[in-house]
Amino acid sequence: MDHLKGIRLFVRVVESKSFVGAGKAEGVAQSTVSKEVSGLEARLNTQLIRRSSRGISVTEAGQQYYEFASGMLHDLDAVEHRLSVGETSPRGRFRVAVPYVLCSRFIMPALPEFLANNPGITLDIEASERYASLIEDGFDVAIRIGHLADSGLIARQIGSLEPVVVASPEYLQRHGTPQTLEDLTHHNSLPFLFQGVIKPWRFLTPQGEISIRVTGSLRANDAEAIHNAVRLGLGIAQGPRWMFAEEIAAGLLVPVLEAFTAGMVPIHAVTSARRRITPAIHVFVDYLAHCMHQQRHLKIR
Repeated sequence: MDHLKGIRLFVRVVESKSFVGAGKAEGVAQSTVSKEVSGLEARLNTQLIRRSSRGISVTEAGQQYYEFASGMLHDLDAVEHRLSVGETSPRGRFRVAVPYVLCSRFIMPALPEFLANNPGITLDIEASERYASLIEDGFDVAIRIGHLADSGLIARQIGSLEPVVVASPEYLQRHGTPQTLEDLTHHNSLPFLFQGVIKPWRFLTPQGEISIRVTGSLRANDAEAIHNAVRLGLGIAQGPRWMFAEEIAAGLLVPVLEAFTAGMVPIHAVTSARRRITPAIHVFVDYLAHCMHQQRHLKIR
């Protein structure tokens, strides 16, 4: 049996919201569409489409299968097109949304080698701390820090960050070193503002994860601003060890509260099942994952 035919027809049914529309799109009879989708459901032992006199609807399992299958078909069609026209290297232009801190400290330094090896690719990069909508804002791929909500996006983990709490030696000399999480209430903390809201500091304890809403004389929505403030001795900050690594090694910043781990924070590249994932995007994401794996404080752990 041609399994790929059944998968393709199922995707067309979901997209056209009817068996008739799927048949027209693929140039086959409605009965053929129904037979192929039923065969796919039998093979998976799962109902993908609900049929009723009022029309069809997609089951939860069907939606999950559609998101994977549509992306797979996009990739397959793209590869076949490249081979049919004799393309040997990925080409194209695509838009990328990146957090400020990763853009300046990681993405931009990595780009010269990537673009030199892929002269047919053009990147449009937008650095922002907000979560851009891939569809509404027209992005092809977004790099996101943190655990993802179940949003139906196609996500690939490409790295991870280890949060650490730091302060300058001068600040600790003036105000003392916190020994417990409760001590933070007596210190000037430098919280990060995410979309206008203070991002709580998270810690793992024997009782589970806890969140602490810290306060201080300075708040910012730019990780680099927090970085500069803590280096200048204005307070205590929590951020990725990767960002503070050089200052920690040089003794300019001191890790505190190391007995209280914050857990690893994943970094994902996310794309939408509704947009074509081109070979150029695949190459870009593969390259970022490779570069992060080469860095001690960014590799997946």
